Amino acid sequence: MTIAPDRTDLPQVDETQETARSWQVVVWNDPVNLMSYVVWVFRSLFGHSKEKATRLMLQVHHEGRAIVSSGPLEKAELDCHRLHHHGLWATLEQT
Repeated sequence: MTIAPDRTDLPQVDETQETARSWQVVVWNDPVNLMSYVVWVFRSLFGHSKEKATRLMLQVHHEGRAIVSSGPLEKAELDCHRLHHHGLWATLEQT
């Protein structure tokens, strides 16, 4: 018979390890989507202002890519999936 412990201690989390687990969502340039649509997607999904969404869209257009979101893996995966659902090409990068 197994008996559960009376108490369990939370694991110690090293903040340097936590930042090492940060991920970035990268949107890549494509020849399909209109610039206005990309701005709309950035505003709708991430709540960016029109200016910030436009700046990110132009970065994608001119440099070929832009980082639009970052955070823990689960959040980054969700953001990437949502971008794919809207027809944008996005990938994850670990920082």
